[in-house]
Amino acid sequence: MMVYILFVLGFVFLIKGADWLVDGASNIAQKYNVSQMIIGLTIVSFGTSLPELLVNINASVTGNPELAIGNIFGSNIANILLILGVSALITPLPITKNIYFSEIPFSLVATLLVGFLANAALFTDERSLALSRLDGIILLVFFVLFMGYIYVVFKSDKSELTKETTVSTQPMGKSLLLILAGLVGLYFGGDWVVNGATVIAEQFGLSQTFIGLTVVAIGTSLPELFTSAVAAFKKNTDIAVGNVVGSNIFNLLWILGVSAVIRPLPFDVASNTDIVMIIFSSTLLIFAVAVGKGARIVRWEGALFVAVYVAYIVYLVYRG
Repeated sequence: MMVYILFVLGFVFLIKGADWLVDGASNIAQKYNVSQMIIGLTIVSFGTSLPELLVNINASVTGNPELAIGNIFGSNIANILLILGVSALITPLPITKNIYFSEIPFSLVATLLVGFLANAALFTDERSLALSRLDGIILLVFFVLFMGYIYVVFKSDKSELTKETTVSTQPMGKSLLLILAGLVGLYFGGDWVVNGATVIAEQFGLSQTFIGLTVVAIGTSLPELFTSAVAAFKKNTDIAVGNVVGSNIFNLLWILGVSAVIRPLPFDVASNTDIVMIIFSSTLLIFAVAVGKGARIVRWEGALFVAVYVAYIVYLVYRG
């Protein structure tokens, strides 16, 4: 009974945690003349990716690799289609030049890299597919390169900001406290929702891979969902977009990298379908921005993203 009570309370914690995290992050961005996009790509995306990290570390340590890989792939698909879709339904999302020409392609390259490393055994004498410890180290190296790129962009953005930018009067301590409280709320909220949903799913006899791709993936993506939705509602659209794109890169390079270093992750050939779905989702995002008026995702495109995600879940039900 307690699991179900915490399941409901989890949503309350997620909503309030997301609200505090967005407020604290946007205050820091304003106070130190850091673009909201950079804050979204770093502080916010790292914070909202913590549930995926904790779930994957636990799955690696306890020997549930199917859950670890399914969680990341499912989360990334949910991030693009569900979270950006819902956020765009709330308000159109402008896409900056850096995001369109750098971060989204980088996310796509990270997906292809994971796909290549996971399937590399097809070109050798190895009998089984897996992400080895060496593969995990390679992913972590690319993550370090990404963080180096973010630092360069941060220095560039800071030098271009004018002195006329409005400075936040919010004390630094209060902003940090809001971020910390938001992360705590997102952590416990996400954990309670995932635990409750997993118990319910297991009662229906669903497989670990299916639970990872759906219940756990959506559950661990709830911090991103609520954070981006709240950011969109508050018109902090750069945080909403940066959170999603940054989380996808964190998931593929940092979290999968750490998970594989802890324990090699056996890879099911069927998971290549999910990699293709991530690539398709990223490509759909690129086209959505390219064909519209202005570099943004409008409401009807958001509705299309959500519809595609629903269709994907239906496919998983039949597959799983």
